[in-house]
Amino acid sequence: MSNEIDAGSRHRLDRPPSVIAHRGASMAAPEHTLAAYRRAIEEGADGLECDVRLTADGHLVCVHDRRVNRTSNGRGAVSALELADLAALDFGSWMDRHADPYESPDSALDTDRTDARAGTAERAWTTEGAGTAEPVAAEQVAAEQVSPSRPTAAAESGARGRAPGGSGPAGGPGTADPERTSVLTLDRLLTLVAEAPRPVELAIETKHPTRWAGQVEERLLELLDRHRLRTPVRVMSFSARSLQRVRTAAPHVPTVFLMQFLLPRHRDGRLPHGVRIAGPSIRILRAHPEYVARAHRAGNEVHVWTVDEPEDVELCVRLGVDAIITNRPRQVRAQLGR
Repeated sequence: MSNEIDAGSRHRLDRPPSVIAHRGASMAAPEHTLAAYRRAIEEGADGLECDVRLTADGHLVCVHDRRVNRTSNGRGAVSALELADLAALDFGSWMDRHADPYESPDSALDTDRTDARAGTAERAWTTEGAGTAEPVAAEQVAAEQVSPSRPTAAAESGARGRAPGGSGPAGGPGTADPERTSVLTLDRLLTLVAEAPRPVELAIETKHPTRWAGQVEERLLELLDRHRLRTPVRVMSFSARSLQRVRTAAPHVPTVFLMQFLLPRHRDGRLPHGVRIAGPSIRILRAHPEYVARAHRAGNEVHVWTVDEPEDVELCVRLGVDAIITNRPRQVRAQLGR
């Protein structure tokens, strides 16, 4: 095993791993807010990571959980709300009330999913076979055949210019800083990246399962085509089917297969067809440090999440990973001597 680990280290001797800000600099500012991403750019992050979900009226917003309950003062599923509904919520003040802002798991097993009618917790999962169905929550079934309306520029600009909780312009007397409290659309984040003073990579995770299924990837690729960023963009997912949709429609866009667990068929470093970047959790590397060398030997990069502890950063460096995804980009960069 030691020979395999050494081989992984040699793969990255030429340069340290890139540092990707997980949901922005989300230890310093509320996750997935414009403030968190501005802070990450200021702290020198090489790239930004975000999760995207599709609203009822067809907008991609940067929200991790299926429901808004944890990170806002509202309730309900993102997919059942319109952008105007989300724009009226406060997505930032929660951070001051909770000691641990990462209580929701960052994995395919989205345990915040609850069937309101039955009152029972429901586990979601992603399937990897192209011929198998992706499960959906019971409350989603009625909406399966409904297509969200196409987003409008007016709706996007309205969400950017309204302070949470009111209809007036953002930033007025007595209002919270909208960059810390307003829902962030992917459209606005892409604009931020395009206007950054230096090249900044972007890693976009599609959250599945969802009632909108393939429409998430369709909207995502439409936005990427419209913005035509000059910096690298990649799409990540725990769902192999989601990545397959992206590869079919846009084969030039790199894809990342995220892994909460290391399944036997992936232990040799191979990934789903066409995917060239592995996205294992740090727990996988702690238990299977040899995986990095195996992935590299298979011709794949390794981007690890979520790496916040100094000893885990050291492990990633020793194993030769290609990218570290972290809530603390400034501290990780400092540890890497950058």
